Amino acid sequence: MNRRKDTLKKIGALAVASMLCAGMLAGCNGKHDDAGSSEGSDAKAITLTNVSYDPTRELYEEYNKIFAVHYEEETGSRIEVVQSHGGSGAQARSVIEGNDADVVTLALAHDITSIEEAGMIESDWMDEFEGNSSPYKSTIVLLVRKGNEKDIHDWDDLAKDGVDIIAPDPKSSGAADWGFLAMWNYAERKFDGDEQQVKDFVAKIYRNVLVMDSGARGSTTTFVENGQGDVLVAWENEALLSLTEYPEDYEIITPSVSILAEPSVAIVDENADRNGTQEAARAYLEYLYSDDAQRLIGENYYRPSNEAILEEFQDVFDLSVDLCTIDDFGGWNQAYADFFADDAIFDKIYSR
Repeated sequence: MNRRKDTLKKIGALAVASMLCAGMLAGCNGKHDDAGSSEGSDAKAITLTNVSYDPTRELYEEYNKIFAVHYEEETGSRIEVVQSHGGSGAQARSVIEGNDADVVTLALAHDITSIEEAGMIESDWMDEFEGNSSPYKSTIVLLVRKGNEKDIHDWDDLAKDGVDIIAPDPKSSGAADWGFLAMWNYAERKFDGDEQQVKDFVAKIYRNVLVMDSGARGSTTTFVENGQGDVLVAWENEALLSLTEYPEDYEIITPSVSILAEPSVAIVDENADRNGTQEAARAYLEYLYSDDAQRLIGENYYRPSNEAILEEFQDVFDLSVDLCTIDDFGGWNQAYADFFADDAIFDKIYSR
């Protein structure tokens, strides 16, 4: 089974390139270089822009290559995909403010809903593709240094005195939102739903956060490359990548309760209509569900949405972990209002 060979030492350069790219995209027009006609292999390539969240850089670098081959075989037209990456919430705001995305592939549905509410995405976007427009899944785990000197095994241990945590910011990072909800669900079970005890528990964890980066990849860099902290609250795919690249340096701890994270994808209809890329954008997102793409997704440490292909990776993922879902919080709109909106629960407990 293939495994990614790019190391996390490339992260800094990739992040800089991504920010430069995101800054330029807002002013770019002419996505279809041949005035709307790209029939024939000698035509200029269609340019498609994918605005995504932090850790998907490597996945989409590989996916864009196999999709370009597929698309040219199917249509006779060449296609090039431009990537933009950052914290999921920040990326959504960048699209609303002018980043010329044809598609968004973000960490959670609420970030896409915010673009919908700005009038840029049709309201039925979640029904447009399979599985609520979520072609891959993930979860939240804990990454510790080899030897696990602070004896970290579950969310309880993050609340202990003397534990330095690295975690992204729930105000800008989708991974952070999923992680917050996972630890909140754990605390609700632990304290039988006593809201004050739950708040106190989660607040204690956040008092132990040493560095709160704006995005998940930034947190991985802080922990892995910069050597800060005792434990990283991480996307499963980020933790697995770190373990693959540095097997002698890290261990993954799967908490007793985590969450089924469902990153979402959508066509940015307003931009795609203007750019003449609606058909290409649809093909780009649909192909994520193909067998070839689903296996590539698994090789990049995301959980394929295709259950049969997910089983092929049972040696990679802990498929027995107890996962709550966003439905346990009333869906993303309710969860965002309750926990992450201004002056909601996160703001109140973090300001203590």
